[in-house]
Amino acid sequence: METKIFQTDQINQAAALLRQGELVAFPTETVYGLGANALLPEAVKQVFAVKGRPSDNPLIVHVADFLMTQEFVESYHPLTEKIVQNFWPGPLTLIFSIKKGSLSPIVTGGLSTAAFRMPDNKKTLSLIEKTGAPLVGPSANTSGKPSPTTALHVFHDLKGKIAGILDDGATQIGVESTVLDLSGEVPTILRPGAVTKEKLEEVLGIEVPLDKHLVKESETPKAPGMKYKHYSPDVPVLMIKPGDWEKAIAWANTNGKTVGLLATPKIADSYPSADRFVFEEDSIEAATRGLFSGLRALDEAKQSDVIFAEVFPEDHLGLAYMNRLKKAAAQKYFTEK
Repeated sequence: METKIFQTDQINQAAALLRQGELVAFPTETVYGLGANALLPEAVKQVFAVKGRPSDNPLIVHVADFLMTQEFVESYHPLTEKIVQNFWPGPLTLIFSIKKGSLSPIVTGGLSTAAFRMPDNKKTLSLIEKTGAPLVGPSANTSGKPSPTTALHVFHDLKGKIAGILDDGATQIGVESTVLDLSGEVPTILRPGAVTKEKLEEVLGIEVPLDKHLVKESETPKAPGMKYKHYSPDVPVLMIKPGDWEKAIAWANTNGKTVGLLATPKIADSYPSADRFVFEEDSIEAATRGLFSGLRALDEAKQSDVIFAEVFPEDHLGLAYMNRLKKAAAQKYFTEK
């Protein structure tokens, strides 16, 4: 199969393919999604086949506006209107209880709930409108590997497996959306993202708990990205705490290990490495934007025995960064033991 790269003036072509049951990757402000018509179960099945993704993993349904959700949602949480007014379009996915039979079990993972998002990307909103149906859109990569933040990343992973990619350059945020469960009484974050716990609490005026439960391989997650290990390159990743860099570098030298460095300029300048990916600046925003690109670049270079990755405080956007990094590193920090 030829995988075409679509530009803005070719969105109609991309939408036509989606209506026919083909797969087309699309850009969002977070990462690129692997699009299929959410109302065509056979097309959705192809998403799982192409990604190599377990079929019990529910998919996020991408809509062009809030009204699109009404065909599927059984009931809305009382805070839904306030949440949507403040955060849609944007990097926030909402989980609702849905009408029985309104979506295929292949979309919901067999659950009585489904996840919905209105991405903040004009090209993709136009694509959904022109398709005339919502789109499922898990990250457009091989399952378990770092998510794609450019069309080139998608092409690298899925060339010849999907019909096309709608190109809109590099994504702005770099990690997947926050997932907020609104199917129960208390809004609960299942996956942290750029819409932070602090932002939600400020708007809603209530405490918004974070579900830190890590789903085992045998369990069905309620939202994507809840597995213990995820986003992982082939090269092992170790997280390095601020005071451990010298000891970690010394350990690598002693044991003859070539280190790939994933860090801010401040750290990278202190520990030169032939194989390294340096974030654009010393900020959590730059680190989050570059995390998946850096993991991919170091992995594909195939020059490192181990990747040393910088950690950040687990609050605000740092919570989303560390959530992804911990899974990429299989929860492992450097230790001298």
